[in-house]
Amino acid sequence: MAGNRRVLLYYAWTTLKFILTVLSLTVVAYAIVALVYSTDEEKELKLRLEQYQAIYPSMHERTSKIGEDLEMLSHKDDIIYKDIFHSEPPQEDPMSSLGIFFGSDSIPDAKLVFYTAAKADKLMGDAAGVDSLFRSIASSIRGGKLDVPPMSLPLESISYTKTGAGIGTKINPFYTTMAQHNGVDFIVAQDTPVLAAADGVVSAVSHSLKGEGNSVTIKHKSGYLTRYLHLYEIKVSKGQSVKKGKVIGSAGMSGNSYAPHLHYEVWRDSTLLDPLNYIFASVTPEEYSNMVYMARYTQQSMD
Repeated sequence: MAGNRRVLLYYAWTTLKFILTVLSLTVVAYAIVALVYSTDEEKELKLRLEQYQAIYPSMHERTSKIGEDLEMLSHKDDIIYKDIFHSEPPQEDPMSSLGIFFGSDSIPDAKLVFYTAAKADKLMGDAAGVDSLFRSIASSIRGGKLDVPPMSLPLESISYTKTGAGIGTKINPFYTTMAQHNGVDFIVAQDTPVLAAADGVVSAVSHSLKGEGNSVTIKHKSGYLTRYLHLYEIKVSKGQSVKKGKVIGSAGMSGNSYAPHLHYEVWRDSTLLDPLNYIFASVTPEEYSNMVYMARYTQQSMD
């Protein structure tokens, strides 16, 4: 029995050594073949790598050149904006720049105090105006005579970056002098559809090559009027009833206009109103604050 066991162990060990030897030789042979010979896929990958290595230096140089060109174009765009609007070009988010006043030791305390006081006074005035408006709304609701003013955008979509000069004293682009600007400019492409801001009746239509150019005036309830100036095309007629959102024409640069845009005005009982005060419900709070900022600080109008 002991002899048979030794024989079995001998054969088992011999077999194991044979298997290990074969495996080792196989691994060595595969390694040699892999180092000396390449498959078609490996050859293709190697060729692509060599091509990429040859292209990379020129691509890096072209990328750097594109970056320089973009920076130059951005600089030229800023110069053109300054020439047209006589103000600094808009940032990605103009309101975010206000953060520089906090955490900066380089700004004199006096300027910080002056800025804060001015902002506080303005906010107090705005709060008083809002409070008065809410009182008026509450009174109208109690009396059952509330008529909603024109509160929709006169364009299907608009962002603050396309908002130009608002109401106030602005630089006239033709005479380069300060003049009263009675509306807000929305800088859009020619033939952009212009929409009625609320239900109403078209009270005036004008076709002109001078002054306000092609224009439409719509009369709304409670004495409100909206005016749309420098239109490229007019699609309504005097006396026609229109619904909010109806296309009444398209933006253009008829009359005395520096570039294609929509000049939009809101009036009530012969009193000029700020159109931006009536569109806050049509945009996000952030977009609205940026639009107000742009309209206030853009120094040159488009008409």
